[in-house]
Amino acid sequence: MSVDLRDWVRNVPDHPQPGIQFKDLTPIFAEPAAFRAAINWFTDQVAKIHPDVIAAIDARGFVFASPVADRLGIPLALVRKSGKLPPPVIKNQYSLEYDDLSVIEMRSDALTEGQRVVIVDDLLATGGTAVAAAELAEELGAHVVAQIFLVELAFLNGRERITSRDPDCEVVSDIVYD
Repeated sequence: MSVDLRDWVRNVPDHPQPGIQFKDLTPIFAEPAAFRAAINWFTDQVAKIHPDVIAAIDARGFVFASPVADRLGIPLALVRKSGKLPPPVIKNQYSLEYDDLSVIEMRSDALTEGQRVVIVDDLLATGGTAVAAAELAEELGAHVVAQIFLVELAFLNGRERITSRDPDCEVVSDIVYD
């Protein structure tokens, strides 16, 4: 049975604020065939790149990246919201799509010098979180070779934000909304 994951993305108008068309991926998690299809897609994408480590962004990135890391037998590093990881951590502050500031953290021993890292998250919007996560990885001496997302909101130019910062970083998305 073939699953079109786009069929499982729910649009939520005016969330979290008026004018935003939120893409809700929770229906994918609720349908085993859709979730399996998403994990299979992520696994195929990560396997092509042969990274040393997957870095997963809090929180839905964890849901997708954990089974992929298990299937491929590679380590998983967590990028979390501030205050969620035990020390020692490194931090990065950045702007969100909705004009707020946010802080993400990674354990300072999560990555080592020279490791090839793939960052996984559910959705690419403006690229703020993705770039902040890449900066954390690079602070630890790792090299982000790719960022992989199930959904991309192309009209918000997140891909350009990632590649303008690092032209060698591959950006991969399954579902793209123009």
